[in-house]
Amino acid sequence: MRKILLPAIIIAAALLITVRLYYLQILDDSYIEASDNNAVKIKYEYPERGYIYDRNGELLVANQPSYDIMVTPNEMKDTDTLEICSLLSITKEEFIRKVEKAKVYSPRLPSIFLAQLNKKEFAAFQEKIRRFKGFDIVKRSLRDYQVNEAANVFGYIQQVNDYIIQKNPYYKSGDLIGRQGVEEMYEDVLRGVKGVKRIQRDRFGREIGPFKDGMYDTIAVKGKDITLTLDAELQKYGESLMFEKRGGIVAIEPKTGEILALVTAPSYDPAILVGRKRSENYTKLSRDTIAVPLFDRGLLAEYPPGSPFKILTGLIGLQEEVIDENTTFICHHGFFYGRGAFMKCHDSGPSKLHNGIYNSCNTYFASTYKLTIDKYDKPKDGMDAWSNHLKSFGLGNFLGYDLPPGRRGLIPDGDYYNRYYPNGGWRSTTTISNAIGQGEIKMTPIQLANMMATVANEGYYYTPHIIKNIQDGKIDDKFTTKHETTINKEHFKPVIDGLYDVYNLGTAKSLRIEGIEICGKTGTAENYAKINGKRVKLQDHSVFVAFAPRHDPKIAIAVFIENGYWGARWAGPIASLMIEKYLKGEITRKDLETKMLTQGLKEEYDKVINGYYNNK
Repeated sequence: MRKILLPAIIIAAALLITVRLYYLQILDDSYIEASDNNAVKIKYEYPERGYIYDRNGELLVANQPSYDIMVTPNEMKDTDTLEICSLLSITKEEFIRKVEKAKVYSPRLPSIFLAQLNKKEFAAFQEKIRRFKGFDIVKRSLRDYQVNEAANVFGYIQQVNDYIIQKNPYYKSGDLIGRQGVEEMYEDVLRGVKGVKRIQRDRFGREIGPFKDGMYDTIAVKGKDITLTLDAELQKYGESLMFEKRGGIVAIEPKTGEILALVTAPSYDPAILVGRKRSENYTKLSRDTIAVPLFDRGLLAEYPPGSPFKILTGLIGLQEEVIDENTTFICHHGFFYGRGAFMKCHDSGPSKLHNGIYNSCNTYFASTYKLTIDKYDKPKDGMDAWSNHLKSFGLGNFLGYDLPPGRRGLIPDGDYYNRYYPNGGWRSTTTISNAIGQGEIKMTPIQLANMMATVANEGYYYTPHIIKNIQDGKIDDKFTTKHETTINKEHFKPVIDGLYDVYNLGTAKSLRIEGIEICGKTGTAENYAKINGKRVKLQDHSVFVAFAPRHDPKIAIAVFIENGYWGARWAGPIASLMIEKYLKGEITRKDLETKMLTQGLKEEYDKVINGYYNNK
């Protein structure tokens, strides 16, 4: 028994040791992480971001090579600081500051020392990198913009900060991440997957080859390409039409909700936010509090919609059966709604729905609004009914499009006015300005464009979106889900007839485009601002909404020009030209085009800067 016991113990112990070693070396990966700080060095291989194309297959955003210098503070030995500073054109103070920052992140792990070197800078440093212990070079790709437009759509790439690193373990110091636009919204798709290489080191810290013959290494996987709904030519044309103007243009394909153009002005060339000067250029843009080029007016600017809102006032009146298309109101150059209370109007005489639309009669729509609210026993109930109709068009809430910024706008309801008038006393005439898109109502240009797409569709819309296709993927189902309004389909035809005659008989007859049946609506929105603590009236905004062709619409558009006087002066011509450009590919109204491309509103904007309104 003793002869068997001793060998058995030895064999069992050997088996236990073998099993343990097998587990540690083959099955258990936890020691790899523990060894990252000594025997195993991790190197990341960064993938190319996915390319971005427009709806017609035109390449918009590609990639260009870039090189980052990484530093691992604990590995720095006998560093010739002055030589590094000379090679990289930095000061000794900058060198010290960057190393100290790296130590704060981790003295044992690599972090960014100097980012985004070009080929020439990289080549000079690479020749001597072996002399600089603790320094390494990582190749990355930066964005290479093929167009100068649509900066607000693309967004930009920046280094991750500590908050992002703590929140998402995927990102390490020096990693890049999409910010704003589609770069942010589709970051998980575009970024790809980092590759990882583990390098074995000896006890002197020298690299001696792949750890475990590369068993744990992975290769980088390029990000997926995406196709946008954007029409690059239309976007470019829209931005050129905004010469010396401020505002937004949003064009949508009604039957799909696809965004064809999303213009904000002033804007900037997306290429200036690439490379080592990105931070400096971004600071300049962010500090421009006058033009505010980083502010996407198409998505974020909330304006009173003005007369285009009359379209909705008419539709609600028809749905609530307080008017029909033959209901007539008499206009005496305005609408009396109380003692000393008068809403001016440029129209006069009898108005029905049809000519009320194409002549933009304030009296007609104020009367319709009053009847709508007064139909109910209590003003609150009437206001709630009115508000619910509007909200079915996606107003007063986030539309849910796939771009980061957004604003709700404002559609008041009964509770809203009860808060302002806690003792009651408000009624339809108290809120009469709502009838013509003034008062408390606020809408963004994209909401106006979506409203027009809904009218073009005779009562439904799809959530506006910028994504058309994802390589080996699918877009969110919410972008193919139909949203129905509370307005019956039959009520849209008489309104559309009126919108068609805006171009033939009404306020936009000077903007007609031969061969295209356009339905549109001009608008003039009052514009107030606080100057030196006083509420001052500035020049009105120019507003225009339209869709075309009249039958089987292909494009719906909203144009908003700040301080642009009236609708047909600036917004109307731009909308007409954009429609012709998209549908015909060429421009026949050269008179309108020349004016829009060469004239602007700089003098009007300078009035605010130069104190013109200070004593108003």
